[in-house]
Amino acid sequence: MEGGGAYGAAKAGGAFDLGRFVQQPQVLARIGSAVFALIVFACLVGEGYTNLPRSSQLFCIFNHNEDACRYGIGISILAFLACIFFFMVDIYFPQISNTTDRKYLVLADLGFSGLWTFLWFVGFCFLTNQWAWTQASDVHVGADSARAAITFSFFSIFSWGLLIAFAYKRYRMGVEDFVHSYVDPTPEVSTPYSSYPNISHESYQQPPFTHTAEAPEGYQPPPVY
Repeated sequence: MEGGGAYGAAKAGGAFDLGRFVQQPQVLARIGSAVFALIVFACLVGEGYTNLPRSSQLFCIFNHNEDACRYGIGISILAFLACIFFFMVDIYFPQISNTTDRKYLVLADLGFSGLWTFLWFVGFCFLTNQWAWTQASDVHVGADSARAAITFSFFSIFSWGLLIAFAYKRYRMGVEDFVHSYVDPTPEVSTPYSSYPNISHESYQQPPFTHTAEAPEGYQPPPVY
């Protein structure tokens, strides 16, 4: 199905306007989500692992729980890469003329945003819980980075939640456009029964030898005695 302006995008083939593109709400929320993910990743990679003065062995600053650091690093780097991918989709989205392709991209954005909102919520709770159980004697450097990772994990819940709202709005716009543009095909009016083709009533002729024989003019039958 070809069309323009579906799912909240401009008509296909239009000129790209960078100023107008950056002002779009989903683009701003996506940039914010990418920045938050990058901050969490940098905090955990840079100062998420520390060691005691008497030992060179590194351990996770969150209660010595390696899973906490790995989880935070994993969801943050994947979130950052996903933001870049969907940012490129937002750029090329108006150039996609096929509404079916637009629909699948919007649904992918909606599903991924919903999943990552949940994962950021789990990550925030996980990091907060492990930080609460961390001994103060084990933290010599990196305390500010740990708090920053927790804080921006919390912010990421709302930024990805906004992406859910914007993706769902675009999906609803596409559905409503389809409903408004849909035309119910009307059945053709049935024509009355016509006679057998190639037969004309005007050209009808009586078959031979069916007319009544007439006597010759002036002839009289002989009398019967």
